[in-house]
This record gives sequence, structure tokens and C-alpha cells, in this order.
Amino acid sequence: PGHPGHRWSRPAPQKEDEDEEEDPVDAMVARTGCAAQHGALQDCMAEQRDWRRCQALVHALRDCMARHEQRRQ
Repeated sequence: PGHPGHRWSRPAPQKEDEDEEEDPVDAMVARTGCAAQHGALQDCMAEQRDWRRCQALVHALRDCMARHEQRRQ
């Protein structure tokens, strides 16, 4: 994935380890079908460092998660 996951505030590792465990939040979001929205939000957060500047993407992820919850019921 092109986004830094939930470690956007931490420096990127010098070398990626192929055995590294998947972020549990990333795994959960992937199961919802909202991975694209989540990735776009993570990219925005990494670039902007201010969630308020990423509100359109926050809303898109929220809406996608709500649709997922409706499908589950």
C-alpha cells in the first residue's frame, strides 16, 4: 500500500521487513471494503498533519463504514 498506515507520525523504517505483521486496524478496514477511503485519509494525514484539513476524506470513510454496517444488519 502507498499509505503509511497508522504510523504516519513516526519516521518510516529504513528497511521494510516482509515478515512485519499487518496493522490490525488496516486489516479490519480491508474487511469492510473501505480500504481505498482509509488509504486516502491516511495519505492526507501524512501530508497535512492536521485532520481538519482532511475532513472530506474523514466523511467519505465514515459514510463507507456506515454503509458497511447497514449491509451487516
